[in-house]
Amino acid sequence: MDDPTFLSLVPAFVAITLAFLTKQVVVSLFLGIVSAGLVLWYQTGEVSEANFVANFFIPALGSEGYAKILLLYLWCLGGLLGIWEKTGGALHFATVVGGSIARGPRSSMMFGWLLGCIFHQGGTVSTVLAGTTVKPVTDKHGVSHEELAYVVDSTASPVATILPFNAWPAYVATLVVGTVPSCFPDTETSISFFFSSIRYNFYAFIAVGMTLLTALQIWPVLGRKMSAARRRARDTGKLDADSASPMLKVQGDDFDPTKTHAAGYTPSLLDFIVPISVLLGIAIIPYLLLNTNLINEAFMACLLSAMLLAWLRGMRVSDIMEGFLNGCKMMTIGAIILGLAVTIGFVSKELHTADYMVRLVGDNIPAIALPALLTLLCMLIAFACGSSWSTYAVVFPIAMPLAWSIQADPAYLSICFGAVLGGAVFGDQCSPISDTTILSSMFTGCDLMDHVTTQLPLALMAAGLGILCSTLAVAMII
Repeated sequence: MDDPTFLSLVPAFVAITLAFLTKQVVVSLFLGIVSAGLVLWYQTGEVSEANFVANFFIPALGSEGYAKILLLYLWCLGGLLGIWEKTGGALHFATVVGGSIARGPRSSMMFGWLLGCIFHQGGTVSTVLAGTTVKPVTDKHGVSHEELAYVVDSTASPVATILPFNAWPAYVATLVVGTVPSCFPDTETSISFFFSSIRYNFYAFIAVGMTLLTALQIWPVLGRKMSAARRRARDTGKLDADSASPMLKVQGDDFDPTKTHAAGYTPSLLDFIVPISVLLGIAIIPYLLLNTNLINEAFMACLLSAMLLAWLRGMRVSDIMEGFLNGCKMMTIGAIILGLAVTIGFVSKELHTADYMVRLVGDNIPAIALPALLTLLCMLIAFACGSSWSTYAVVFPIAMPLAWSIQADPAYLSICFGAVLGGAVFGDQCSPISDTTILSSMFTGCDLMDHVTTQLPLALMAAGLGILCSTLAVAMII
C-alpha cells in the first residue's frame, strides 16, 4: 500500500483494546491478526486478502527469526530447565552457596538478587529458578514474602534486557529489521544495535539498582505496604499478611531439594556451574573480543553440556530425554504467545502502520518528549496485556521509524529504543496478569495482589527516574 490510512492502526488497536478489556493476551493478539485480514480485504477489494493465515501467519512463523526463537526459547531454554529438574543442579547450587552466603535478612535477600542476575536467560525462567531456590534461605531468616517476590520479579525481565545473552535480542531484531533500513538492514545488525542501546535502557538499570539497595535495606522509600510487610516479618515472624492467600505453597522448612532430582542421581555443583559457564563463556567472550554474536550457539552448547554432564555422572539416557522433553512442554504456551507476537509485528509492517503514524504525528511531537511518551505508552500497554514481548511487537515497528522521522540520528534512535525496552519491562513486571508477576508471587509463596501492591510504588519510582534520564539524554544531543 503506497498510501496507508487510519485503517492500518486497526490491528494494533484491536489487540491493545481487547487486552485491556479481556486480559487475555493470546485471544487479543489473535483477533488483532484476524482484523488485519479484514483491513487488507477492504483496502484491496480482493477476498483472498482476508486469508490471514496465508498472508500473515505463514510468512511470519516461517521466518528465520521465529525459527531462532523456537530454537532458543522452546528447545534450548526449556530443555535446560528440564535437565536441571532431573539433576537437581540449580537447587543444589542455591542450597550450598546460599547456605554459605546468607547470615540474616540482608544477606539472604542479597543472595536472591544475585540469583536473579545469574538466571538472566529470561523473565519467566529467572522468577521460577530464583524464587524456588532462594525461598528456603529467606524464610529461614525472616524475610517477608512481599520483599522476596519484589526482589525476584525486579531482577527478572529488567536483568534480561541489560544482560541480554539470551533470546531477547534475536526476538526484538525480528521486529525492527527493515523499519529503519540504514540502522536495521538485517537481523545481525539489528541485534548489534540492541546491544549498543543497552546503556539507554534507564528503567532496567535503575530498577535493578533499586532492588539491590532495597535488599540491603538501604533504599529509604519503600511505600506504606512494603514497609508494613518488612516490619511484620521482622517483629512477629509472619512472612505473609493475615489476609494473604498464596497461590502455591512451596518449600516449607522441611523442604529437601536433594529429593527433587531423578532417582539414583546425586546432584553436584557441576550440574549447574558447567552449563552456565558454557552459556556465558560462548555468549560473552566472543562478543567482547571479536564483536561476534553467538547467542544461538551458546544456548545449544549449554544444553548439550548439561545433557552430556548428566550422562557422564551416571544418569540414564531415558531420564535425560524425559527431562528435556518435559522442559520443552513447559515452554509450549510461551512459544504460542511469541508466535502471535511475531505475527502481529509482521502485520504492522505489511499494513505500513509505521508510515501512517509518521505522517500523522511525526511532525507534532518534540524530539525531547518522544522517549518519555514511548516509555509511558509501553508501560500502559504492557501493564494491560501483561507481556513485554507482545508490547514490543506492537510498538517497535511503529516507534523506530517515528523516532527516525523526528530526528535522523542513531544516538537519538538508541535512546528511543531503550525507552521502549524499559517501558515494556515495567508493565510486564507490575501487571497482575503478567507471567513474571504471577510466577514471582507463586514461587515465593506470596499473595499475588500483595505482591502487586507492594511492588508498584517502587517500580513507579524507577520508571519516573528512567523517564527523567532519557529526557536528559536527549537534551544532551539536540
